[in-house]
Amino acid sequence: MRLTDGVPAADVDPPTDATDRHADLRDRMRAAGMDVGPDGPIDRPAGTAIADAWRRACDVAIAAVALVVAAAPLAVAMLAIRLESPGSPIFRQRRVGRDGREFEVLKLRTMVQGAQQMGAGLAIEAGDTRITRLGRLLRRTSVDELPQLLNVLRGDMGIVGPRPTVMSQVREYDDRQRERLLVRPGLTGWAQVNGRTTLTWPERIELDRWYVAHRSPLVDARILLRTVAVVVGGAGVERDGSAWRGER
Repeated sequence: MRLTDGVPAADVDPPTDATDRHADLRDRMRAAGMDVGPDGPIDRPAGTAIADAWRRACDVAIAAVALVVAAAPLAVAMLAIRLESPGSPIFRQRRVGRDGREFEVLKLRTMVQGAQQMGAGLAIEAGDTRITRLGRLLRRTSVDELPQLLNVLRGDMGIVGPRPTVMSQVREYDDRQRERLLVRPGLTGWAQVNGRTTLTWPERIELDRWYVAHRSPLVDARILLRTVAVVVGGAGVERDGSAWRGER
């Protein structure tokens, strides 16, 4: 795996077992009719420089248009957040992107200021009292994710890809799980349209591995179309505690 470019190896490469800890999980997921990653290692997705440039150009174009369309609603939401509770309307957090590189992800704040130092910390339980009334609406509609269009313009993220997570979770990955870092993280991904946060983290990672192994413009188009249905339905918005803590 070549995931330490520009990042200290100690940050992303903890000791791992030579055994495949998730073979049984993949068998159970396949038996349930779910798409999961291959049993063997995944190489970095093949593609020419022209194909990569085309994907990046599409990401930038979509993000730019979406930001123009969403500018007014975002401004109203930010004002409403400020009126409902003290603190910045923008939540910033260090996340891990392609090849283990960290970046600052942007979201609309949906919880009270300083929520990470309260209650369940990073975990978000059903009915979490730290989430504000407006925050619940923003999370259900995924409007809180719209500032990440700026992350797309910066090159930290793409429109489609595995969702970015925090370094403390990445340090717990084994070699196969780190394969989800072979591509840019995205606003939406295969796991988000196949269970979203109702899945455990190992299940979500296996779905992400499937995406990395099968990534194509057609798969991306399927994900975008299914994302609309997921957002409208609002399913799986509140992260299950065990899933967010990364049970393995």
